[in-house]
Amino acid sequence: MILHDEIVCGGGVCRVTAQVASFATHGGVREWHAVLHVDGGERQFADQAASLRRAFETLREGFAGAECLMCRLFLSDAAAQQRAAAAIFADVPLSMIQQPPLDGSKVAVWAIFCEGVERVGEGAFSHNGYTHRYALMREAAGTDSASQTTALLDAYGADLASCGMTLADNCVRTWFFVRDVDVNYQGVVDARREKFDSCGLTPKTHYIASTGIEGKPDRRDVFVRMDAYSVEGLSEGQQQYLYARDYLNPTYEYGVTFERGVRVDYGDRSHIFISGTASIDNRGRVVHAGDVRRQTERMWENVDALLREGGATMDDVMSIIVYLRDTADYAAVRDMFARRWPDIPAVITLAPVCRPEWLVEMECVAVTKGAVCSYRPL
Repeated sequence: MILHDEIVCGGGVCRVTAQVASFATHGGVREWHAVLHVDGGERQFADQAASLRRAFETLREGFAGAECLMCRLFLSDAAAQQRAAAAIFADVPLSMIQQPPLDGSKVAVWAIFCEGVERVGEGAFSHNGYTHRYALMREAAGTDSASQTTALLDAYGADLASCGMTLADNCVRTWFFVRDVDVNYQGVVDARREKFDSCGLTPKTHYIASTGIEGKPDRRDVFVRMDAYSVEGLSEGQQQYLYARDYLNPTYEYGVTFERGVRVDYGDRSHIFISGTASIDNRGRVVHAGDVRRQTERMWENVDALLREGGATMDDVMSIIVYLRDTADYAAVRDMFARRWPDIPAVITLAPVCRPEWLVEMECVAVTKGAVCSYRPL
């Protein structure tokens, strides 16, 4: 069962509100997702970020014995803020990207915590025969988005191989943050397809759950930045891919190569990762062009269908990220989410989706109780 809470953290210069979801099974480890919002007013970035770090530490102290597995900062101006943010959040497994929070603040936080794990390397945490690896803020040299994507995936594949893993068997989830997505996304798509073909990731096998979205790194020569999550110690069949074919079509039908979602089964629970999902039908067409409210409703239908296929509902969701193309749509979408799911940790950012006709996209993570006896518990 998912437990939700909202915590107001004082003691800093700015007021911080933390939305928290937690999950545990009897005798199993507890895990938390938290989204932290700062009421920054006219305070400068350093004050807002320092207040968030103080609240982050308050939460971590309350999650006795827990490690932060991953912390993402959504920045309003990466070029101006990333260096200061990195110093304030030093020693945290950190992802940063320019995707401005639309609540009026300069920065927001999404963080994942888990108790009982041992940190065994940078972004690597082990427990009960599994090692969870977060590769964060990966960049590569190249003259355009295609060459950078190829280099990113080559380097990441080599890193996985050094641990006895592969993209096909162990990579659970990726995020591609693309500078000027309307111009550079096609290069990411083409390079990823070619790399996946070489790794045996095809329409006849499977792809990897993913979000490809506008996100500006701090440097202008970086067209693509990647985050990725993999698990060492998975058995064959432990990842089950989600399709919801009555609602969405396979992505390869319109030239891209990612899975709509994936469920990772453990002996005591399942993790469900829903990829970036928009208002699309089962023929790959944009639905309700120009109408953000109706696009949001269709997006919800698609996400609901994927979750159902994975044995979950929105009641099992631990966190949500929402991406908007137009700041003018923020109030409408914020109010729709607040009415339907007021307690789920969520952040809404300015981040155009990969097709100009899509006004809104969301991704989420769910956890369900269940026992697949042939697999070790988390």
